[in-house]
Amino acid sequence: MKYFLLKLNPPRPTFMLDQNAAEQKVMQEHFAYWAGLSDKGTAVIYGPVADPAGGWGLAIIAVADDSEAATIDVHDPAIKSGLGFRYERFPMPQLLVTQRSMQP
Repeated sequence: MKYFLLKLNPPRPTFMLDQNAAEQKVMQEHFAYWAGLSDKGTAVIYGPVADPAGGWGLAIIAVADDSEAATIDVHDPAIKSGLGFRYERFPMPQLLVTQRSMQP
């Protein structure tokens, strides 16, 4: 298994605060896409990051190889929307998870 951290950069820093109706629809499709990846075990963790400089999305994925990692972002409805989202992808040499970190 290979692990990657994905950072989803929105089209503007204020996106989390001022989405219009069309953008909200894309975000609903984006969330459904990632929920499906979570159900398959591909998305280890994902969600929005409330960065004071401008929110963005974070995901850690577990995939078989680099090519599978490369297809995750291109199939994301946020990317396919053409609204200006873009991913940054970073390989993680290993993923360490503690039991304590998984508790609510």
